[in-house]
Amino acid sequence: MDVQKTTINALRILSVDAIQKAKSGHPGLPLGCAPIAYTLFQHFLNCNPKDTNWDNRDRFILSAGHGSALYYSLLHLYGYGVTKEDLMNFRQFGSKTPGHPEYRHTAGVETTTGPLGQGIANAVGMALAEAHLAAKYNKPDFKVVDHYTYAICGDGCLQEGISYEACSFAGTHGLGKLIVLYDDNDITIEGDTDVTFKENVGARFASQNWQVLHVDLVCSPDDVDALKSAIEKAKANTEKPSIIICHTRIGFGSPLEGSEKSHGAPLGEENVAKTKEYFGWEYPAFECPEEVFAHCAEATNAVAEKEVAWKKMMIDYEVAYPELASEYKKAMAGEKPNFEDIADLCKFDKAMATRQTSSKVLNAVASKMPTLMGGSADLGPSNLSKMNDTEEIKYGTFSAEDFSGRNIHFGIREHAMAAIANGMQLHGGIQAYCATFFVFSDYCKPAMRLAALMQLPVVYIMTHDSIGVGEDGATHQPVEQLLMLRSIPGMKVYRPADGKETVAAWTSALQGKEPTTLVLSRQNLPQYENSGNIALKGGYVLEDCEGTPDVILIGTGSEVEICVKAKAILAEKGVNARVVSMPCIEEFEKQTVEYKASVIPTSVKARVCVEAGSPYSWYRYAGECGEIVAMETFGLSAPAGKLFPHFGFTAENVAEKALASIEKTK
Repeated sequence: MDVQKTTINALRILSVDAIQKAKSGHPGLPLGCAPIAYTLFQHFLNCNPKDTNWDNRDRFILSAGHGSALYYSLLHLYGYGVTKEDLMNFRQFGSKTPGHPEYRHTAGVETTTGPLGQGIANAVGMALAEAHLAAKYNKPDFKVVDHYTYAICGDGCLQEGISYEACSFAGTHGLGKLIVLYDDNDITIEGDTDVTFKENVGARFASQNWQVLHVDLVCSPDDVDALKSAIEKAKANTEKPSIIICHTRIGFGSPLEGSEKSHGAPLGEENVAKTKEYFGWEYPAFECPEEVFAHCAEATNAVAEKEVAWKKMMIDYEVAYPELASEYKKAMAGEKPNFEDIADLCKFDKAMATRQTSSKVLNAVASKMPTLMGGSADLGPSNLSKMNDTEEIKYGTFSAEDFSGRNIHFGIREHAMAAIANGMQLHGGIQAYCATFFVFSDYCKPAMRLAALMQLPVVYIMTHDSIGVGEDGATHQPVEQLLMLRSIPGMKVYRPADGKETVAAWTSALQGKEPTTLVLSRQNLPQYENSGNIALKGGYVLEDCEGTPDVILIGTGSEVEICVKAKAILAEKGVNARVVSMPCIEEFEKQTVEYKASVIPTSVKARVCVEAGSPYSWYRYAGECGEIVAMETFGLSAPAGKLFPHFGFTAENVAEKALASIEKTK
């Protein structure tokens, strides 16, 4: 038996069988790409299936996540706990083998992929994290952080704009331990890529400062030696990231070889039989000879020995560099500081924009949290998202010349920025944040959605949060974005009204287990005496009245000030109003029924909800008798002081709406 050839064919046939049984899936990639995946797992990938959380493991990402059947076949053969039964339940309810790879769901899966291009950008983030941590913790005799990041992508990944953004960033920053294996089969769902994608991919990557290598798997479909040589060359060049362009045939060995028909549908029973005949595969469905498992175990056993050696080295490292070793362990464990111990964190003595209060909190926390790392999409001076050097701490800038810097210039790459931040967080040892204008959350949203799906506590700083942007006009004034992000399951959206609420927002973000968006103002806002950590509950009574209120005024961010002023107007009319600040709807909804009723009593039907964004977040709180002051249109180009009155965001209008709501209750 040629065990190498048999193992490659096992990967092909297991994948085809899983897809056929599910009557759903993508057989084309596994058939063409199996030699690439085999070579990587058998000869290069330092991952121990018995310890999938080993700090110094290589990271592998299947960016072309539709090829998940191949991934699960790899995890089955290489001992990651994916059983024959799991393969038989591919794409079925409750299975370990969902349609696209999902982080936290299947052991060995490093990130959730499927939306094309996301995986490549995640890989860039992981390689960034490796480079940064290596610069920070490695010593001449102690390579504490020393691993590679590998990604397999396809034509679709490289057509997505995010791949250009991310790979440009990787080349600029010299992330030489990133290796992308490109399954170049010239086919997408609609047919030959020539209809849309004729560019010279090698030249594109060379221009982005990547090493470009080629392997011909069309003439020699199982040329493992050529693949090994290419990966060795890629590993040897640590000055540049590498792309290995593997010329393949989609659906190789099947009657649908070379056709888009093999991409996204089962081959069919007859074609599966012919495919098995082509490869000389005579084993029952989902069965493999023991020699294949033994062959794969040789590779994983060798990695286990490497992990043992690394752990022994770490014992010596702790003796030689005890403080550094302690910091490394805390970083990889995700340990956070006690925010209550940070001096003057909640001290704000004048009106400030919440982007300014956020900057103050960010810098205070950064001094106590060495894992905090991030930056902006070319808007740092506006987002105020930079960690500023002090006499005691020099944060530096992450660059090809200095991987130790904690500030990142992401460039004008919002989509890739968010996905790179996800990759940094996934790697471990880093608390990632990124920043842009709130209106450009549209560009970030696909990556933010995946962060929520994976429960990654990335922090997204979004400033210039409403029509308060002013003169830049409707293109830059967010209206629907609050609703968009609030609609993502597992995403916390904080829109603080002052400095202490901003502290609460950062505290929630850094202590939580899900992503958080901080939506921050450009314009100055007052500081409130009664705000504070109570904002961790998402909503609370900021200003109250004697007895039961006649009306409840609910606001967020800059509109809380309008509610406070409206309360004073109503008091002059003999109307008792309560002001509720609601910085985070998601956190408020987690509170007990009793707490929520204490803030917004069900007996008080008169309510006014005020927010300079879409009204659709507020109908559940307004109720049948409530009023909503919100944006029903896009904004306009004018100073903010003109726009707020024009769109009805005044204390007088809110007071009138309150009186109208009270009338409805009678």
